[in-house]
Amino acid sequence: MAASSQQSSHLLVFFLLVLSCLVGAATAGSTMQCHEDDEAALLAINEALGSPYHFASWTPDTFCCDWYDVDCDNATGRVVGLSVLGDGNVTAASIPGDAIANLTSLRTLVMHRLPGLTGAIPESLSQLTSLSQLTISFTGVSGTIPAFLSQLTELTLLDLSFNALTGAIPAELADLTELATIDLSRNRLEGPIPAQLLSKCAGELSLSLSHNNLSGGVPSGFAAVNFTYLDLSRNSLSGDPSAAVFGKGKPLLHLDLSRNDFRFSLTAVEVPEGVTYLDLSHNAIRGRVPAQVADLAGLTQFNVSYNKLCGVIPTGGVMAKFDAYSYQHNKCLCGTPLPACHRYML
Repeated sequence: MAASSQQSSHLLVFFLLVLSCLVGAATAGSTMQCHEDDEAALLAINEALGSPYHFASWTPDTFCCDWYDVDCDNATGRVVGLSVLGDGNVTAASIPGDAIANLTSLRTLVMHRLPGLTGAIPESLSQLTSLSQLTISFTGVSGTIPAFLSQLTELTLLDLSFNALTGAIPAELADLTELATIDLSRNRLEGPIPAQLLSKCAGELSLSLSHNNLSGGVPSGFAAVNFTYLDLSRNSLSGDPSAAVFGKGKPLLHLDLSRNDFRFSLTAVEVPEGVTYLDLSHNAIRGRVPAQVADLAGLTQFNVSYNKLCGVIPTGGVMAKFDAYSYQHNKCLCGTPLPACHRYML
């Protein structure tokens, strides 16, 4: 009986010790202190942005890892993520680059929907060598896309969409070998697409350059890039991109080449078999709609309007999904859903 009592006592002590450790760990996790340099940097950022109301929790008497829109590494306590979203009463005229650069462990930086934010992308951001995701979008940021972004060699995502950026896309971006997504859409960029852009990157990639004033052709090197999403719409691009972007075995799901000046024959083109969105409208494309399009089971959006296509529109398969809008204003397309073909159209 005494032995049993002693065993129970030992088990109780062991249980209490385990419970104490668990409570201690939970308490430590909920009161993690971020690095004092990171706290100072965040307070400087808050001041530079005019102490926006959604940063009301950013006060020195609380742990900065608990602050709104701040993420910390659980192991080190260093700040690894910062998001500045929405207007939120932000009064800064430019990105507080020097203060942000003091967050030396930062991996994700998002500055989104800040229309009052103007000026150039500060060079001090090049010091953030651990950065893997950089988003500066829907702002008034202007100037050129800086070549120094190529120093951020860990970048997997670069989103500079919906800004007022001008000039050419720097060729140095091709040195970013970890990139999976680039979005430079809705700016005022001009000049050619860099020949080596994304050519050194592996895996499935996404590129959006729409709504700019880019010119020249599609780089031939794109033929070797595994795009799942490619949007080059609403530019001044020209030439024949078919060898660079089409091919049955490509993993493309979304392809938009609309509103450019592309000139090629569609007749023998092999469309990627998994494509769900295909817009080739408003170009100078000739030839026929390939019969293969009818077999693209996942196709939900299809538009070849405003081109120079001729011949019978394929039937069967997915073709019943698409009305006359998809084919209007071509040279001599005919057949359902357009009027019947005449001999001269065949």
